[in-house]
Amino acid sequence: MTPLHQELKAFIVATMNLEDIAADDIADDQLLFAEDGLGLDSIDALELVLALKKTYGVVIEANDEKSRQHLRSVNSLANLIEAHRRQTG
Repeated sequence: MTPLHQELKAFIVATMNLEDIAADDIADDQLLFAEDGLGLDSIDALELVLALKKTYGVVIEANDEKSRQHLRSVNSLANLIEAHRRQTG
């Protein structure tokens, strides 16, 4: 786990107000929007996308299959942010 992964886990817990979940309890590959994962819903997705844009500068388009893949897990979010950082220098 990289520092970005740990940062993202804490970010998700804080942004989504997940009071019953600790950042350390989230696996890097755990599904964010599945019942057997964190169980986030579409409203959570909107909040998360806005918070990611504000905090990390990444833009995730709505209703795009690629967007769903970016929001799949902490791993996929970290990959997106790292790619964004490489592109923007």
